[in-house]
Amino acid sequence: MTLDGVEFLRRFLLHVLPAGFVRIRYYGLLANRYRAQNLERCRALLGATTPIAAVPSGPEATEPRPRDANERGRCPVCGVGQLVVVSSLAPVAELDLAVRAPITRDTS
Repeated sequence: MTLDGVEFLRRFLLHVLPAGFVRIRYYGLLANRYRAQNLERCRALLGATTPIAAVPSGPEATEPRPRDANERGRCPVCGVGQLVVVSSLAPVAELDLAVRAPITRDTS
């Protein structure tokens, strides 16, 4: 399927919410309250196995591993691949919530 630029942008912008609207994310199969139960049920219906956690948990996960010359530049979480730090973000100070309040509109 090929779309011209105007039609692509029109279809893309159908998914953008207007200013002042908030996306609701707590419904459906992946709602937080029942996510684990729903995923377990889906796996059972599909005959799939439960996935293995990618990040180790427990006391061994908090202890830093010794790093040799070959491990420099590797991802500190999974240890696979080449990690290139492009930039680091400074910590964010307390936010002024009055500035980020939704815009109210008089619809009368």
